[in-house]
Amino acid sequence: MNFELFFFLPVAALAVASAVLMATRRNPMMSVLYLIVNFFCLAMMYLLLQAQFIAIIQILVYAGAIMVLFLFVIMLLNLGDERHLAEQFGYKKVVAVIFAALVFLELLAGIVLPRGIVSMQLHPSASQIGTVESIGRVLFTEYLVPFEATSFLLLAAMVGVVLLAQKKTGQK
Repeated sequence: MNFELFFFLPVAALAVASAVLMATRRNPMMSVLYLIVNFFCLAMMYLLLQAQFIAIIQILVYAGAIMVLFLFVIMLLNLGDERHLAEQFGYKKVVAVIFAALVFLELLAGIVLPRGIVSMQLHPSASQIGTVESIGRVLFTEYLVPFEATSFLLLAAMVGVVLLAQKKTGQK
């Protein structure tokens, strides 16, 4: 058994377990914490695929910024009364169980089917493609104009938010 497989199996098991726990918790704060665990497991899987940049962005953006946003929204909603969180049994749960069974069967078929159908080898240049240097080179050469256009749009959005916030508070 090679290193990748030895490391992948526990990380994959933890990712599946945290996803199931995230979806089954009634307390939204616990769901958010299990989702953070799942994001870290995904980042580890990206590292195993030699996509270092995507792994770091996964941790910084999703486990950092997006999850803080989710926590703030949950705290602002103040979901203290759990009676409002209870769902009634209906067609949505039946459809969800059917889709979950189909996904499980698809995963099982992917594991059981012979390995000759799909190549399990990484591309020879995979270790160079996922680095920050190679992504930065492509971003600042081939996609410089869309990158700069996006930065101007974000700048305009930030200026708009500041102006709207000042107008709402009455400051000039």
